[in-house]
Amino acid sequence: MAKSSKISRGKRIAIAFGIVILFSLLAIGYSFYTKVFFPNVALKESPDKYIYIPTGATFNDVLHLLNSDNLLKNQASFEWVAEQMKYKNRIKAGRYLIKKNMSNRELVALLRSGKQTPIKVVFNNVRTKEQLASVVGSQLEADSSAITGLLGNAQQLQKFGFTPENCMAMFIPNTYEFYWNTSAKKFLERMASEYKIFWNSSRKAKAANMNLTQSQVSVLASIVEQETRKNDEKPVIAGVYYNRLTKGWKLEADPTLVYALGDFTIQRVLNIHKEIDSPYNTYLNSGLPPGPICIPSIASIDAVLNYSKHEYLFFCAKDDFSGYHSFAKTYSQHLLNAKRFQNELNRRKIRS
Repeated sequence: MAKSSKISRGKRIAIAFGIVILFSLLAIGYSFYTKVFFPNVALKESPDKYIYIPTGATFNDVLHLLNSDNLLKNQASFEWVAEQMKYKNRIKAGRYLIKKNMSNRELVALLRSGKQTPIKVVFNNVRTKEQLASVVGSQLEADSSAITGLLGNAQQLQKFGFTPENCMAMFIPNTYEFYWNTSAKKFLERMASEYKIFWNSSRKAKAANMNLTQSQVSVLASIVEQETRKNDEKPVIAGVYYNRLTKGWKLEADPTLVYALGDFTIQRVLNIHKEIDSPYNTYLNSGLPPGPICIPSIASIDAVLNYSKHEYLFFCAKDDFSGYHSFAKTYSQHLLNAKRFQNELNRRKIRS
């Protein structure tokens, strides 16, 4: 009986010890499971949020980004999972969509994969290189000064068939998908590629029939763009300027003076403005200016390529301020149209 009792007692101790081991393993397993699979992303105001990891960022930089927005419920568990998944030395720059209640495993897997959410980059109504660089730089990681530098670099632009004077013709306003960490150089390369796609055989043939290069079409389109926002009227205005070009007349386009002056608030061009010494002064210089005075819209480019064939040589804004214009074949008729508009400017006390 004593021997049986000792065996029974030994079994109980073994069982108890086994239970302790089991619960310890369960506790360790549960701790591991919670660290890896339990939600660790806290978003209070929205179900998701974007974080932007810059090029060259370290793991500590990533931690700072996550903590600056209080995205982590538990930083230590995130660090542990990042260590196990070997993320600390695999930081990838980009824009990442962080969703509410993501686990550490999901978050680390996303950041380590480099699977960014692209950005839709838009640039419209852009007048200068600096403005373009600012608009693009506000949407991508690429620094605006780096973009401006490339747009002034003759050697770089030559690779794409452009010069610092006409390079704005390369940019076709549209909506483009980019990864946030796109560099200035990659941005330019993409735009050059999109330019080639835009200038298909049909558009090239129309430009050739007008005896204009693609860049010259964009220059003329930029003037049309600044003359009217009415797409249905653009081909008519394009026809006026094309008639002047073919006759060897000076374009005498007011928007080119505004560009030369660099003051885009001017509402009324005066005679004194026509005296500015600039290659963009089409009152003094014959032919087209050396480059676009803005980035023309697709509508304006196609309006030039499909210009209206007519005999108009003059136009001025209608005195009803509708945005449309009065067209004339003769200078005397143009003077009558212009007088009506000038009288209305005076009535409204628009001096400049």
